Amino acid sequence: MSPQNKTNETGVLLLTLGITLGLVSGVFWWLANNSGVINFTNNQSHQVAQSSDDTFTQVANVPSGLFSYGGSTTWAPIRQGVDSEIQKLWPKFQLRYTDPTTGAPGSGTGIKMLLNNQLAFSQSSRSIKDEEYQKAQQRGFTLKEIPIAIDGIAIAVNPNLNIPGLTLTQLKDIYTGKLTNWQQVNGPNLPITPYSRRLEEGGTIEFFDQNVLGGEKFGDNVKFIPTTTQALREVSKNLGGIYYASAPEVVGQCGVKPLPLGRKSEKLIPPYKEPFIPLSNCPQQRNQINSTAFQTGDYPITRRLFVIVKQNGQIDQQAGETYANLLLTDQGQKLITQAGFVRIR
Repeated sequence: MSPQNKTNETGVLLLTLGITLGLVSGVFWWLANNSGVINFTNNQSHQVAQSSDDTFTQVANVPSGLFSYGGSTTWAPIRQGVDSEIQKLWPKFQLRYTDPTTGAPGSGTGIKMLLNNQLAFSQSSRSIKDEEYQKAQQRGFTLKEIPIAIDGIAIAVNPNLNIPGLTLTQLKDIYTGKLTNWQQVNGPNLPITPYSRRLEEGGTIEFFDQNVLGGEKFGDNVKFIPTTTQALREVSKNLGGIYYASAPEVVGQCGVKPLPLGRKSEKLIPPYKEPFIPLSNCPQQRNQINSTAFQTGDYPITRRLFVIVKQNGQIDQQAGETYANLLLTDQGQKLITQAGFVRIR
């Protein structure tokens, strides 16, 4: 073979090798970016699958064991409708809801239990407070909040109360005791009876306190009720009653009417999809969440729900991040929607 031919043959081999390596690299790149699998990096940082149809089965590194979790009462529909589906597909990833030994369950008590090593991870309807971050650091680890859904605060009134809605200012004035009669907000001549759970009993109340009341104290006219179920029952019996809670706990109820809210009186946004379904049709037909208004922010009181993870490099961290990853799959987000919340991705 002539030197000329050898040179040409070498060139062809090098060119072929280069193309092959390029194709192999391309295949690996495509698989890495399109498999829909959620992986943990070496430091177990939180990652979200980008596939539009990823499922629970595609989540990687799901740990085995019994993991206690707890916290926000707002999360009850997710625990009931989503967590049960997780257990069917990942039976060795055992989830056990745990109530506090003292005090009422809620976001704050859940985070407190997490700090005290009573939970593997917790569920919250509010962000982590500065003092909670500080307590975690004192114990040698950090806390991380992972948002998984959007929720709104809905206002419940008696079905027979004739009122078009409230502004945020009017709502604040009712709960701080400045407005005491429905006649003051274009309603009937009737005393207002505001109901609430106590401030220390949950993330919803803390969120309401910070974002609606602006830190002002509840008025002397506020009646404190231990649970949302009891409060809604009172409102259904009391024509002048009013209560606030997570939208899925209010909008689909048969005994109370969810009230439109607005930043201004000329733009009141309902927390339910219009047209409003008469309560006489309930329970065969129920009102549904106004998910579009929650997503766009037109509805004035929205918030995010969080998985609170203890970042300590141990299996509890892996459990918390796995749980969040499961909820952030397309399958998880669809189930969250069915539970009455708004998907975040």
